[in-house]
Amino acid sequence: MNIVTGSSTALITPFRNGKLDEESYAALIRRQVANGMDAVCPVGTTGESATLTSDEDIRCMEIAVEVCKGTGTKVLAGAGSNSTAEAIATAQRAREAGVDAIFSVSPYYNKPSQEGLYQHYKAIAESVPELPFMLYNVPGRTGVDITADTVIRLFDDVPNIYGIKEATGSLARTVELLSRRPELKVLSGDDAIDYPILANGGAGITSVTSNLLPNLKSELVRLALAGDFAGSKAINDALYPINAVLFCESNPIPIKAAMYIAGLIPTLEYRLPLTAPSAENMKKIEAVMKQYEIPGL
Repeated sequence: MNIVTGSSTALITPFRNGKLDEESYAALIRRQVANGMDAVCPVGTTGESATLTSDEDIRCMEIAVEVCKGTGTKVLAGAGSNSTAEAIATAQRAREAGVDAIFSVSPYYNKPSQEGLYQHYKAIAESVPELPFMLYNVPGRTGVDITADTVIRLFDDVPNIYGIKEATGSLARTVELLSRRPELKVLSGDDAIDYPILANGGAGITSVTSNLLPNLKSELVRLALAGDFAGSKAINDALYPINAVLFCESNPIPIKAAMYIAGLIPTLEYRLPLTAPSAENMKKIEAVMKQYEIPGL
């Protein structure tokens, strides 16, 4: 099984006149490839997946697969829902689209028990047994935490579940998981603590900030995985101001604004209920961006 680790970007989804801007989306992915990212992650939280139609979800995956074909960059696609049946359907369509692996957010709103989470993920992963499968734990969004016990149970019981995107903000959780299952692949889902997670045995990152600065994020991961922890930490420290400001409002509001300010997307559009940042936060984002050299398309 060809698992996906290393540096990955939680892609934004650009819109034009309310519709998916396919041309801009492809250009953004080409930029990720050119700047050394190991994988791109279409239709996750940052991609506004909650307001995309199922056909838009799949089209985003198809574009990513088309652009990444023949490159070293893989496609780790989002296939999550609070409906197990819907998540299974998305995972199976993702397989047909040709993605390399799947990550799946924990069910939101309905707050299942740990047994419910286990059965949910087991059913999705077993519906696409040939695809590497990554759990995605972001309790601040979903209202439910995939406990370490449940992660380990799934890892032990389901052959294609190989890792987890950890966005609890807890270094202790990463340490616990890897102390109990060193072979589990943990990817950081919090930009500010990418280096600490990598230094504690993490296998990579899924980044919001790398939409804007893929060159620095890919190098941060490359250095850490090569054992150059001082070099990796230096980049992580230098990125702290931009990492912080990109979460001044709910993700992906600030990162999309930053991409627009940088000229990387031609329009600044969101799907309701998301709206553009306040004027004050827009100024904060613009001010912090001046500290960095942002690679173009």
